[in-house]
Amino acid sequence: MEQPHDLTVEAPRAWDRPAVSVPVLVCLSLVGGRFASFSTEANLFTLGTGGVLIWLGLSNRVPRRPAPRRLGAGAAWWAVPVVVFGVFEGTTFVLAVGDDFPTFSRLADPLLEDHLTRSAVWFAWLAAFWGLVRR
Repeated sequence: MEQPHDLTVEAPRAWDRPAVSVPVLVCLSLVGGRFASFSTEANLFTLGTGGVLIWLGLSNRVPRRPAPRRLGAGAAWWAVPVVVFGVFEGTTFVLAVGDDFPTFSRLADPLLEDHLTRSAVWFAWLAAFWGLVRR
């Protein structure tokens, strides 16, 4: 007989509430949006914020939401385009083929020239990462 899973969720801490976490993510995205694409400062900021979020996810400092029991059979098909995209992106980056077959990052650079757009993309990245940390 299987043991039932404990699905209790502890009360959120003050910094884990949306009234606190969303403004923090907004401030971080506004700072990240001010850096030029692929500059040393942008790369260090990305590694720093990502590292802190990974640390929070691996520690027990963030209350966890219950994970879904099981993904449906159709969810495996989402892995196919993700893997194909990752292989193409990685190959073109490693081979440095430049303008002949640009990476997605190079194609997105003209869209990300505006600081407000870059900050919005930063916010989306941080919010998605924060959602993964909470799992």
